[in-house]
Amino acid sequence: MKETSIDSRLRGNENESYQANERGYYGDFGGAFIPEMLYPNVEELRSQYIQIMQEPSFQEEFKQLLKDYVGRPTPLYYAARFSKKYGTKIYLKREDLCHTGAHKVNNTIGQILMAKRLGKNRIIAETGAGQHGVATATVCALMGLECIVYMGAIDIERQAPNVARMKMLSATVRPAMSGSRTLKDATNEAIRDWINNPVDTHYIIGSVVGPHPYPDMVARFQSVISEETKKQLLEKEGRENPDYVVACVGGGSNAAGLYYHYLDEPEVGIIAVEAAGKGIDSGESAATSALGREGIIHGSKTLLMQTEDGQITEPYSISAGLDYPGVGPMHAHLFRSGRGEFISVNDADAMTAGLELSKLEGIIPAIETSHALAIFETRKFKKDDVVVINLSGRGDKDLNTFIEYFNL
Repeated sequence: MKETSIDSRLRGNENESYQANERGYYGDFGGAFIPEMLYPNVEELRSQYIQIMQEPSFQEEFKQLLKDYVGRPTPLYYAARFSKKYGTKIYLKREDLCHTGAHKVNNTIGQILMAKRLGKNRIIAETGAGQHGVATATVCALMGLECIVYMGAIDIERQAPNVARMKMLSATVRPAMSGSRTLKDATNEAIRDWINNPVDTHYIIGSVVGPHPYPDMVARFQSVISEETKKQLLEKEGRENPDYVVACVGGGSNAAGLYYHYLDEPEVGIIAVEAAGKGIDSGESAATSALGREGIIHGSKTLLMQTEDGQITEPYSISAGLDYPGVGPMHAHLFRSGRGEFISVNDADAMTAGLELSKLEGIIPAIETSHALAIFETRKFKKDDVVVINLSGRGDKDLNTFIEYFNL
């Protein structure tokens, strides 16, 4: 485990906003770097997304579905035994209890309503761990729309239960056979599809990546996580703001959701946990903050793992949801500005932490989330610190990996 940022107490300039500006930039990162053939698709969305999201009828339908279909608000759970072991106050935001088993459905509910208002009848998506694919297939079944999900061939093998769930929900799962055959390549295939089907198709991107307005739009849909957390902490601790918010970061939508209402609250420390894979310097890692430099991937300028001549480096993580070679532009800015503290966790530490939470709290977390849980072995907190971790997904999809890793 390696800490890759400046001191955590440097929590940003009080006069700086960490939200996206009107051009979709977070500091130096963001924007829309897209081929001309994609411009009409992206511009149609960019010019209308905020207006649509602010319509009373949209908000009413979105909130009703989050309540009655997704099961929100999700609990904020005080993990007493886990807290006792590590000598601080640890709360878990239970996104694993959402319908479909992860935070991803918050965004797909929002985007399917957006697609309907834009007159789209065909939905495409990319997925890594399969949770976004399942969430997209779920809302397409709910709304009666065609659904095609692109997924790396390797991820299809290691996330077989989620592939089966997508097919049961009437989605077509198309394997990405190029490159590392994981999340990056699935995204490439989805973008190609969108270029070829510009009129009737909406691309539901699953993370805070891609061209503007996607990073901002997805963050807004996921911000229900921090909105609820503030209310729940006020009830439990007598204050809205914790001392720290912690989340795993691949592309980073679960993290963006937890951070959102705290971005411009400098007294709240932001901790992002990346996948170090087999070690930061092993050549098999996805620790973008440690290994990345400025580049453009999937339509936005961000931090990106790449070779000296600009070729994207293949990422690796035992977690299918974290093996992305970049991060969303929000997270790139949080790292570069020092607002966020970035920590890298290797496979072994993440797997151990996932098993530990299972035994201490009776909660089996996704391996993605297990990376965030692993920081407490080396990152120490004060006894009275309130630390909120986004438990972004449940471990059902990862049971085979846990079984094989620990010989259960």
